[in-house]
Amino acid sequence: MTPRFSVNALSKLAFDLLCSAGLPAPRARVHADTLLEADLLGHDTHGLALLPAHLNELVSGGMARDGEPEVISDRGACVAWDGKRMSGPWLVSQATDLAIERARRYGTCTIVIARTHHIACLAAFLRRVTDQGLMMLVMSADPCNENVAPHGGKVGVVSPNPIAAGIPTQGEPILIDVSTSITTNGMTQRLQAEGKRFPGEWLVDADGQLTNDPNAMFAQPKGALLPLGGLQSGHKGYALSLLVEALTNGLAGHGRVKPREGWGGTAFIEVFDPDAFGGGTEFLRETTHLAELCRASTPRDPTHPVRMPGEAAAQRKARQLHAGVALYPTILPAIRPWAEKFRVELPQPLP
Repeated sequence: MTPRFSVNALSKLAFDLLCSAGLPAPRARVHADTLLEADLLGHDTHGLALLPAHLNELVSGGMARDGEPEVISDRGACVAWDGKRMSGPWLVSQATDLAIERARRYGTCTIVIARTHHIACLAAFLRRVTDQGLMMLVMSADPCNENVAPHGGKVGVVSPNPIAAGIPTQGEPILIDVSTSITTNGMTQRLQAEGKRFPGEWLVDADGQLTNDPNAMFAQPKGALLPLGGLQSGHKGYALSLLVEALTNGLAGHGRVKPREGWGGTAFIEVFDPDAFGGGTEFLRETTHLAELCRASTPRDPTHPVRMPGEAAAQRKARQLHAGVALYPTILPAIRPWAEKFRVELPQPLP
């Protein structure tokens, strides 16, 4: 059985290690909580699995430890920041708080952040908005990553470019978090390290041949991930990826044209107040009715009823908050060298 760990113990572990690597305590708390939230929701390639790499970036200087974002433009409902390569989770958290405040005032607020560091799991930011009856869009791209081929191509051009959305209802919110590529960099690295393969031919090798072997991404010359939809319908994922590129790198004015600075990203955050449009009560009535219609749809497989995006993640989080977090087996061993380096005690599994 997969060992489970106390939520508080894992939170303390991440916080202590981030502080030891030089991240100020308030930022370390936000960063740690964001990573842990990903594991609670089941996005375990974008949670504590990222902690060793983030610690390495802090120690090496790839991630800035302190400072404040530079305001490039502020027109009230439209804001642009230069994140100066600071903690991605902290920057997006700060931007989300500002976007909530401005959306209450203007009806909507859009914030783009150039030069963030990696922002981890997009779904981790959604509940803080939907719990206030607001709707959120968040997207990210990494201008230094070229792992995803355009539809019809065999050489990578863009990053996986995820899109997330939080939509409140009268019950549980609809929580969407999908990459515009058929899979993620994190999953590719995990399967390659474990000697496993993808369940389908989700990549092309350097010769343009379809493959399910993640080693194609580590060969020289390397292959590329396919856009969402794969070979047959990848034009859809490709189109969405270009939209993300425009809303992140394009609006931020900093992307693939600029000199490369290493692993990082550009973020797009938008918050809507339904009261400024057709009305909050009406909005919730519509979203709730839509969710009810979807759940009532006759399932193709009677043993698997239709569910809403984010529903399984919310159930998983509730279970793990109660019974402990079932960490993916490779996560704690990867953290162990950092715990030894900073003399931070690793948590023990729950009995």
